[in-house]
Amino acid sequence: MNPYLVFILFVLVGSFIIRCLGDVLNIRNSKNHIPQEFVGVYDTDLYQKSQTYLKENTVFCLVSSGVFLAVQVMFICLGGFDSVDRLARSFSLSHIPTGMIFALSCFFLYQIVSLPFSVYRTFILEEKYGFNRTKAKTFIGDLVKGWVLVFFLGGLIWSILLWLFGALGDKAWAVCWGVVAVYELFIMTIAPGLILPLFNKFQPLEAGELKDSIEAYAKEQDFRINGIFVMDGSRRSTKTNAFFTGFGRYRRIVLFDTLIQNHSVDELVSVLAHEVGHYKRRHIQKHLALSIAIMGIMFYLMGIFMNHQGLFDAFRMTHTSIYAGIFFFAYLYVPFAFFIGILENALSRKHEYEADAFACRTRKNKESMGTALKKLAKDNLSNLTPHPLKIWLEYSHPPILARLKHIEEL
Repeated sequence: MNPYLVFILFVLVGSFIIRCLGDVLNIRNSKNHIPQEFVGVYDTDLYQKSQTYLKENTVFCLVSSGVFLAVQVMFICLGGFDSVDRLARSFSLSHIPTGMIFALSCFFLYQIVSLPFSVYRTFILEEKYGFNRTKAKTFIGDLVKGWVLVFFLGGLIWSILLWLFGALGDKAWAVCWGVVAVYELFIMTIAPGLILPLFNKFQPLEAGELKDSIEAYAKEQDFRINGIFVMDGSRRSTKTNAFFTGFGRYRRIVLFDTLIQNHSVDELVSVLAHEVGHYKRRHIQKHLALSIAIMGIMFYLMGIFMNHQGLFDAFRMTHTSIYAGIFFFAYLYVPFAFFIGILENALSRKHEYEADAFACRTRKNKESMGTALKKLAKDNLSNLTPHPLKIWLEYSHPPILARLKHIEEL
């Protein structure tokens, strides 16, 4: 049997089994009693509801992941990629438009498989637990807008990569690395003003105590912002969140309207102080630099493996091509991405602790930070007692109880 195929199937099945183990242990680690820190925050019924939500959501993820795995394995072993390639080549175009047809065909096949699960999660699972507020019109609109962005923004960088690999050959990986890095920075810069408003409405925060408190804190910390905005998150979900977006003078503070409804001014300023902490401790820059470095390794490995005949044989391909080689390399890259993801999550959890400490220190108010975290966990029915393996595999934020303990020890 083709060694590439053996490796790819082993990695796909192996990573699925590891994640399944994490999910099973995570459910078994759930507690029937309310943790002491949340007594008075959760009542018995709401806590049981959060445990049921955890179990149903986990089962849903296991089923959807299992279906995706089965579809991928069958698609690979039955020569599905070769059939898509034959379709793309039937138009007798040059390699860049042919590569576009190939990529878009694979993308829409993925959409066909994933769409029923998206519908179920949004309109049945999230609806059952009172989170969903998405209307069918909004759901379809988001889907179409996403496809348009993939076609234009994704299609642009995809075409550039195909051209560079075709023109420069083995030396293309370094140039592609630089181009994609610059492109990602460009997208992150224009996203606040051009991309995010396609999906949500952003209204300037009205004058009042909250705005005054945020601006006073930002001025105290010498943190320049380009406005404080309220996002209509309630149009899709009752879940709460806040975030910063943009760089330099384009930085914006964004609050979900659901967050404002459920938190006091002190709690909201503490949440935003946490986000300011990420900037002040240069977490954003560190993650960005790490991401670009990892991208360089990825492109270097891609330049080595993407043209191997054995890789195309593993996918039962009749013809070799640059566009298919990039796709197939992604399967070889899975184990590397798996372990890199674990390391990135560990670094992210460390940074979350540091941002919590920054917020508590600069605001001199540990209680409001702790209360805000408790409310966020309650409003989102977060799992209070995740298993260590689940944390290690997937958590970019520390578990809520660990964060509360860390805050108390400051």
